[in-house]
Amino acid sequence: MLRFSIGVWALACLWISLPLQGQEASANRETVGSIEVLDPAFRDLIEPKSPIEVLTTGYQWSEGPVWIKDKGVLLFSDVPKNKIHCWSPKNGHSIFMDPSGYEGKNGEKEPGSNGLMTDAEGRLVVCDHGNRRVYRVESDGSKTTLADKFEGKRFNSPNDLVIHSSGAIYFTDPPYGLRDEAKREIDYCGVYRVSVDGKVTLLTKELERPNGIALSPDEKTLYVAQSHRPAPIYNAYSIKPDGTTDANGKTIFNSLKYANQGDPGMPDGMCVDVRGNLWASGPGGILVISPAGKLLGRLMMGKPTANCAFGGDGSTLFITSSDRICRVQTKTKGLGF
Repeated sequence: MLRFSIGVWALACLWISLPLQGQEASANRETVGSIEVLDPAFRDLIEPKSPIEVLTTGYQWSEGPVWIKDKGVLLFSDVPKNKIHCWSPKNGHSIFMDPSGYEGKNGEKEPGSNGLMTDAEGRLVVCDHGNRRVYRVESDGSKTTLADKFEGKRFNSPNDLVIHSSGAIYFTDPPYGLRDEAKREIDYCGVYRVSVDGKVTLLTKELERPNGIALSPDEKTLYVAQSHRPAPIYNAYSIKPDGTTDANGKTIFNSLKYANQGDPGMPDGMCVDVRGNLWASGPGGILVISPAGKLLGRLMMGKPTANCAFGGDGSTLFITSSDRICRVQTKTKGLGF
C-alpha cells in the first residue's frame, strides 16, 4: 500500500522541474466536440472555433479538476479507481496519490476521492467517497479529517466542495459513492458548511441529489447543481452574514430540455469566471450560464462530462469528461486569477 508523503508529492508531479509558461512539450493533440453559441454574449467568452483538445485518456470516471498555481499542474480524481492523477504541461501524466480514499480491500462502490480544491495556504482539500469524509493534506503529507459526521451520523459520500475566503468549506453529500444506500445513516442528501473551527452546519436538504457546488465572485451566492433526471437543475442560495444560507434556493436554470433530447450527462461539477458566469457540466457537456440564469452556450463534449476548472494563466478551461481530460482556451478568466 502506498502511503502518501511529501516525497510522493515531489516525485509524482516532478515538482522540481516544472515548466515555465510556454514551455509545453509539442504534441499533435486529438480534438473533440464543438462549441454551440446560443446567445451573442457567448462570443465574448470564447471563440466558437476554439479547439477542444484531449490531453490524456484512460480513466474510468475523471472528476474534481483543480489547477495548482505554484506548481503549474492539474490534479484530478478517478473516483472508481481510487486515485488522484496529475497532468503537467511539460511532463504529461503521472500518479499523484494512490489510494486517494479508502485503503482497505472491500470499500464502497466508488472508494476514491472526488472533488478537490486548495485552501488559502495551498493545501489540498478532498471530498473522500470511500471514507465518507472531507479531509485536508498537510504540508508533511498527513491527512486531517475536517468533517465525517453530522449530529453523530456518518455522511453519505461527500462529493464536491468550494472554499470561502473566510476558510469555511461548503460541500455536497449525495449517496453516489455508496455500495448499498440502505446502509445510509443520514436519510437525506444535504449541503453543508464546515466553519474554520470545525463546526458542521446543514444548509439545505431540499435537493434529492446535490452535486456540483460553486460561489459567486462576491461570495453572496452559493450555487448547487442537482444530478437528478426528474429535476436536472442549478440552484442559487443567498449566503447570510453568518455564512449559512437560506434553506430554499432559486432555480436559475433547468436543463431538462437537453436531458430529454438525449444529450449525454447530468448537472455535476462547475466553476465560475470573473464575470460571474457558471461553467457547469450538464447535458451535452459544459453549459455556460449567466448570473441571471440565461444559457449562453455549450461546449458539446460528446460524452458525459463531470466537471471543469480554470487553470494555466486563468483563461484555460480544463474539463473532466468521462475517460479523458480536455482543455479549451477562453476569453475570460476563472476566479482567483
